[in-house]
Amino acid sequence: MPYLAAAALLIVALLALLTALRMADARADAAEWRRLAALQPAAPARFDPAMVAALPDPARRFFTFAIAPGTPLLPVAELEMRGDFSLGTRDAPGYRPMRARQILAAPQGFVWSMRLVGGMPVSGSDSGGWTRFRILGLIPVARLGGDPDHTRSAFGRYVAEAVFWTPAALLPGPGVDWAPVDADTARVTVTHAGLSQAVDVTVDAEGRPLRVTFQRWSDANPDRVHRLQPFGGILSDFREVEGYRLPFRVEAGNMFGTDAYFPFFRAEITAIRFPRP
Repeated sequence: MPYLAAAALLIVALLALLTALRMADARADAAEWRRLAALQPAAPARFDPAMVAALPDPARRFFTFAIAPGTPLLPVAELEMRGDFSLGTRDAPGYRPMRARQILAAPQGFVWSMRLVGGMPVSGSDSGGWTRFRILGLIPVARLGGDPDHTRSAFGRYVAEAVFWTPAALLPGPGVDWAPVDADTARVTVTHAGLSQAVDVTVDAEGRPLRVTFQRWSDANPDRVHRLQPFGGILSDFREVEGYRLPFRVEAGNMFGTDAYFPFFRAEITAIRFPRP
């Protein structure tokens, strides 16, 4: 009996510790969300096509497709999404239905809060500073971040996603440079806080972005070693949101453009908002 009592006390103490950790993580998520939302300008400038007239033609077409003249330039967006997410491999993806919400504020950061629906419940969040996921809402199965590799990898993700959902964040200016690649592709390079990420945007004749590709710092490879490797996404189902034309369907994954491409993320956007201060 003393052993059972001791075991029970240990279980209670462990549950209390895990609950406290989950609550601390939730507070950190909320604080980072508030910080990023507060970056939205209170009196934003408005888009004028003259702002992009000197850019390479694919970049100019992208902006004039994505942002209507006179639209307030809002670089912070909040999204809700559903779709499929894989924790497996290309050969055995095991896609699970997911629900998620996100705030995106490139180049400052992002928070992506996700839960997998059905089967063993997995939930958690991803950001520029951490990756934290749990099963049953309590037991950690991934707890990463706080190191240069994670920071660099996350930076690549949210710079690329700015092409998807916050084009105002990528207008030419300090830390944002555009260069031509070919007749339908332009490259944006974003530099911030010692980090730099180049992203290629391929557009159609109207300027609609069809795919976004970049070299991402990642350990999603058989060697589990961080290195630059292809990553990319395919965009579709464009809709108008407060003067922006944005994709409501995205698939993305590692080794984009190669035979090893694995789209582990397939999302349908259910809402896009631009928070106001």
